[in-house]
Amino acid sequence: MDGDWRKDRIGAALRGENPTVLRRLSAGFAVIGDVQFLPGYSVLLVDEPGVQRLSDLPRPKRLSFLSDMERLGEAVELACRRLDPAFRRVNLEILGNTDPFLHAHVWPRFDWEPDGLVGAPVWLYPRERWNDERFRLGPRHDALREAIGGELDRLTSPTG
Repeated sequence: MDGDWRKDRIGAALRGENPTVLRRLSAGFAVIGDVQFLPGYSVLLVDEPGVQRLSDLPRPKRLSFLSDMERLGEAVELACRRLDPAFRRVNLEILGNTDPFLHAHVWPRFDWEPDGLVGAPVWLYPRERWNDERFRLGPRHDALREAIGGELDRLTSPTG
């Protein structure tokens, strides 16, 4: 999954070239994270290039983005709960300190996490975790992708 799409994640998603996209939602794209040391980590990308912060959107689109974030969070929760009995909860974050576009992080949390980290923000994990090839998104995550995507479909359907 190397390529130029990482330099323009939103543009690549709009062109259908971002391989991490799980589903198109009302105000953005649900994508699975590049790194999976917490399996199920996902991100909601806004669907408008150039939007840097939530307040850049008109109020109706803001509410749609927040609704999409909640829906992705619930989908990750349902999928992770089904796939791992040690699932604890989901953390939702809109930070924007590194990438200059509006996005929301959806972090599943698990009982098997190290004692010093299980109750702490994900950002306190050692930097090596973020770059370790063992945790890089790949084909072994296909079942997880399908589970989250399926939950998004179910939650988005009129009967969901």
